Amino acid sequence: MEQVSCGVRNEARGPVGGSWTTLETAGREVRLSNPDKVFFPATGATKVDLALYYLAVGDGALRGVFERPTVLKRYPDGAGTKPFFQKRVPATRPEWLRTVEVAFPSGRTADELCPVDTAHLIWAVNLGCLDLNPWAVRAADVDRPDELRIDLDPQPGVSFDTVRRVALCTRDVLTEHGLVGFPKTSGSRGIHVNVRISPRWDFLAVRRAALALGREVGRRMPDDATTNWWKEERGERVFFDYNQNARDRTVASAYSVRDTPDARVSTPLTWDEVVDVDPAELTLATVPERYRRLGDLTAPIDDTAYALTELLELAARDEREGIGDEPWPPNFPKMPGEPKRVQPSRARDDR
Repeated sequence: MEQVSCGVRNEARGPVGGSWTTLETAGREVRLSNPDKVFFPATGATKVDLALYYLAVGDGALRGVFERPTVLKRYPDGAGTKPFFQKRVPATRPEWLRTVEVAFPSGRTADELCPVDTAHLIWAVNLGCLDLNPWAVRAADVDRPDELRIDLDPQPGVSFDTVRRVALCTRDVLTEHGLVGFPKTSGSRGIHVNVRISPRWDFLAVRRAALALGREVGRRMPDDATTNWWKEERGERVFFDYNQNARDRTVASAYSVRDTPDARVSTPLTWDEVVDVDPAELTLATVPERYRRLGDLTAPIDDTAYALTELLELAARDEREGIGDEPWPPNFPKMPGEPKRVQPSRARDDR
């Protein structure tokens, strides 16, 4: 991503105590309704606090969504309430707001938010978006991802220490296959790792590469990591969610604030920090100071776009050995080569 100058002023203009205020950023004035509405009851953080947070980490937060189709995950009543996903931007919107058309597995299409400056982030906050959920593609080519996404999801009973170990093993496998990953906390219980890739491969190939990567990690740590799609087969292990690389799947981006009582942030890390990071210390209240001190740790991610060639060779080796595909998400049609899409225990009952 070309570095974007946001022209941010971290101040609210207008009657903050009233029904609306205005934030100025990227040369635009963005209206924020109900700025004093408490979005995080456990801490008292308000809607305007959330907006000012995104301005404080503006360049970093923008980097994760820049020119990407972005789903609106809306929490109108703040954290701890039921969100709803809005894929189509509202018909009533600012003239300057950028959108991009995407196609879903169903074949339907929609115009989704396409952030190009920090004003777009504040506009999303005004709709009640806590975290930002971009696709792994850019507006220039919505069918070829430029990001391989690794989502390490610990199952119930799995410690964060185990997540750390799986993340470090993932780094080693990436390195052996000529790739560099950028780790971050998920903002919940897991760790994400993003790899910038050349947009030469479609979603099918990127997902295939991710599955091969996850299987290799699982072979090295069979007691700690798995790519098993069905929860009943995962046990107390970290699930390597390869399906996050399928079309229309999104993951909270870097510097996203998550739906937790303490407003945890999906925070970029150095690999050295993975060893002892405490996700509970990375929140809306603490990350801005960390950002001022360390800068954006994701800034180098766009310096090199890597090839998936070696991971795809690993996938081909698995296939030659008779290791086929794994299930797809339920909103996808039955895919070629996909195994029976039914829980193993239920399949046994059917027999």
